[in-house]
Amino acid sequence: MYLLNNMKKDIKIIGSGFSALAAASYLAKKGHKVTVYEKNATIGGRARQLKRDGFTFDMGPSWYWMPDVFERFFADFGKKTSDYYELIKLSPAYRVYFGINEFISIADNLPEIVTTFEEIEKGSGAILEAFMAEAKSNYDIAIKDLVYRPGVSPLELITAETAKKVGQFLSNISRDVHKKFKNERLIQILEFPVLFLGAKPSDTPSFYSFMNYADFGLGTWHPKTGMFDVVLAMEKLARELGVVFHTNSNIEKIIVENKKAVALIVNGEIKYADVILSGADYHHTETLLDEKHRAYSEKYWESRVFAPSSLLFYVGFDKKIENISHHALFFDVDFNQHAKDIYDKPKWPDEPLFYANFPSLTDETAAPKGMESGFFLIPLAPDIVDNEALREEYFNKIIERFETLTQQSVKNNIIFKESFCKNDFIEHYNSYKGNAYGMANTLLQTAFLRPKLKSKKVRNLYFTGQLTVPGPGVPPALISGKLVAELIEKHL
Repeated sequence: MYLLNNMKKDIKIIGSGFSALAAASYLAKKGHKVTVYEKNATIGGRARQLKRDGFTFDMGPSWYWMPDVFERFFADFGKKTSDYYELIKLSPAYRVYFGINEFISIADNLPEIVTTFEEIEKGSGAILEAFMAEAKSNYDIAIKDLVYRPGVSPLELITAETAKKVGQFLSNISRDVHKKFKNERLIQILEFPVLFLGAKPSDTPSFYSFMNYADFGLGTWHPKTGMFDVVLAMEKLARELGVVFHTNSNIEKIIVENKKAVALIVNGEIKYADVILSGADYHHTETLLDEKHRAYSEKYWESRVFAPSSLLFYVGFDKKIENISHHALFFDVDFNQHAKDIYDKPKWPDEPLFYANFPSLTDETAAPKGMESGFFLIPLAPDIVDNEALREEYFNKIIERFETLTQQSVKNNIIFKESFCKNDFIEHYNSYKGNAYGMANTLLQTAFLRPKLKSKKVRNLYFTGQLTVPGPGVPPALISGKLVAELIEKHL
């Protein structure tokens, strides 16, 4: 009662992505009046949904990893994921294509994956088991402990467990994997998971091998009717707790008085608040402040390493597609060259790697009967030139390769396709340079070295999401929402 009578605050939240939804629920649970403003017509941030002609697509995140993080989130409210949505474990988890009808399938359990490695490279099965034991140890330290710290101090990283692993922060994933394995295909499969962190394997500390445990150890899952199931679940939970949502609500300015955030201007109207929390792009949010109130300069943002942008295609096919799995990676071209085209000398790649996702293989509601929904993604450098001609050129590149690699004709079976690229990330999400995943988790952009959850210049102004702690990805977004809610409570 003390909180309700004396400390209940009016909290306004900018954006409705996973981190904002999480924070809204935690703050509402504490008794605060929470209102969420979303600039787009539907909630979910980058995890929105596209429906067209009987087809349904997740527009953004499509991989459900780290199921324990989702369970932990809902458990904080006395709930389970199964109270809201059904999970399906994918088998195989995914395929990786290296040539014409030549692929490696990643099973839904570690023993089978070990067998696959051993068949490809003699002796690698035992090496993989040891590697995964270390990855699990890192996962237990990182995901169950470290990432639930607010990034306030470097001392957060110093524990009895991390002290034993200090060498893993001085090496990198690529170096470690190359030391242990010889087969280039197996190496690429082991380097793949850290791409979710937004950086090259050669720039990602060895400690982040916990992503390999998330992959091989915990498996790849799919909410029955798509990732938007999670958005709807979190929205329902938030509404049950009293959170109010407003869509089509563009934030034009954050009003600051005496170095304290006091209100938002939303669609031309002033909305007063005791606390303002932004789950929108961090850089964009600071542009809503007068320059003197911004904690980070343009020079700072220019100096950061950002995760890639993406060229996405949502495609409806009038037939079932053959020789595919729910998730498929196409690594039939030079992995390292494409990485250079993103990070070293940014340009459109001559030969792009790409990812394809066919949710209608798992979810019959994703496409009309006898048809297939396809989602294609090409990672690109942020801030790259983006126009319709380039989008069309690259769609033709990947669909021709797809036809060759899977030995089938599909181009003439396309009913429609919609694209989404850098310009759209900027327009729809105010994304800095059109990045798709936020700020990369490199050694110098980890934990306390990332932009802060609490503004350093303006009181009662907070941030959450993929540009602050703990970093990119859906599970980290849930954690970020919890961290900022706890920080707000502490300061209140």
